[in-house]
Amino acid sequence: MKSAIILAGGMGKRMKSVKPKVLHEVLFKPMIEWVYDAAIKAGIEKICVVTGYNREMVEAQINGRADCVWQSEQLGTGDAAMRAMDFVRTLNDEDDVLILCGDAPLVSSGTISEAYNKAHCGNKNDVTVFTAILSDPTGYGRIINDSKNDDVITDIREEKDATDVERQIKEINGGSYWMKVKAFKMLLPTLKNNNGANEYYLTDIIKSANENGMKAGRYLSGDAGELEGANDRAQLLSLNEHARDMLFTKHMLNGVSIIDKSGITIGPDAVIDSDTVILPGTILRGKCVIGTGCVIGPNTLLENAILGDGVTVNSSQIYSSKIGSGTRVGPFSYIRPDCVVGEKVKIGDFVELKNSTLGDGTSVSHLTYIGDSDFGKKINVGCGTVTVNYDGRKKYRTKVGDNAFIGCNTNLVAPVKIGTGAYTAAGSTITVDVPENSLAIARERQTIKTDWMIKTRENNKDVPASENI
Repeated sequence: MKSAIILAGGMGKRMKSVKPKVLHEVLFKPMIEWVYDAAIKAGIEKICVVTGYNREMVEAQINGRADCVWQSEQLGTGDAAMRAMDFVRTLNDEDDVLILCGDAPLVSSGTISEAYNKAHCGNKNDVTVFTAILSDPTGYGRIINDSKNDDVITDIREEKDATDVERQIKEINGGSYWMKVKAFKMLLPTLKNNNGANEYYLTDIIKSANENGMKAGRYLSGDAGELEGANDRAQLLSLNEHARDMLFTKHMLNGVSIIDKSGITIGPDAVIDSDTVILPGTILRGKCVIGTGCVIGPNTLLENAILGDGVTVNSSQIYSSKIGSGTRVGPFSYIRPDCVVGEKVKIGDFVELKNSTLGDGTSVSHLTYIGDSDFGKKINVGCGTVTVNYDGRKKYRTKVGDNAFIGCNTNLVAPVKIGTGAYTAAGSTITVDVPENSLAIARERQTIKTDWMIKTRENNKDVPASENI
């Protein structure tokens, strides 16, 4: 069985935030969630998260999906890993445990699996460290290889403790490890804090492994970017940019067109089918699912939205809602959570939907609010229509049958039902159910007062023009 420990206790002082470092987001997703998802996708069965600074926030994010232990003092990565010893004691000695950094979010499930199969098991290592080659290794621990075999590691030297010669080494410690459970139990208690920072370095297990007759090896990653972490906002921006380009490449290889990268951000959990076009200014957050042949953007925000095939969304926002195939949205539409919109629907400019359903072929062209409502198929909704769903205490639903026609500037005062094929006259306030195939007129008869304006002007002739409006 494969298990994992995620080190997530750091405060991240340079972030200058009340949030723990691992909760800062890359493409709208907390860094620890990237790491957790990669571990699960790689087949990890049990996970322990080591918390520290503001642990309640991290535990709330994990929300029972993993064991959590607390590192009460920040005494180094070795001490953090030691906090998981009780978790490791529940594992079999011949099992393997993965140690990941919660602030290095881009490590992929493929890299985790390849490091395990190719390096850890393939070379029969007791400990395997993830490494990379950097042109500028400043700030990273350096890998000290065996002189006869580069795949065997004798030590990792932290930069602050390295010699001038060792600082010239380009291969760096990526911060993640595969270990035999037996090696973890034996080596972690041997760590000492006799270094410049008086901390327990997890990197010291490599030297300890060699001293105790165990084999320490490496997995040299082909993508150093996967092992990058973030200690401040500038590095967090760098991670966002790297992840953004990585996801652009993935989607384009899957047949998605990105005409111009300007202002486009696609979250890691978005699923986009082929022949869809993403235009500038588009933001996809959360678990968006977009069908084939769609055009999204420009200047559009989707969050947890599900779109069918051939959907167009222009300069609009859609949250936690489902949009049927062939539907057009926008410009300047706002679809709030819990809406279900059918196929070949038209939702035009300055239309707002909230907790409502629209049947196939319905048209809501402009300047309309539909909330807490169920509209059927092939309904025409005139400009300025409002469902009056709130009486100050409770909200009520409006129901409109198929093939109805709602005239411009109609107020539908919920709870009210408009029957199939019914018609409301423009400017009506509907408070009573309208039977099917009926016409409802709810407005006063027009009254004309001849010469009213002449008399009004005479009565106000001494009032300045600015006040006579």
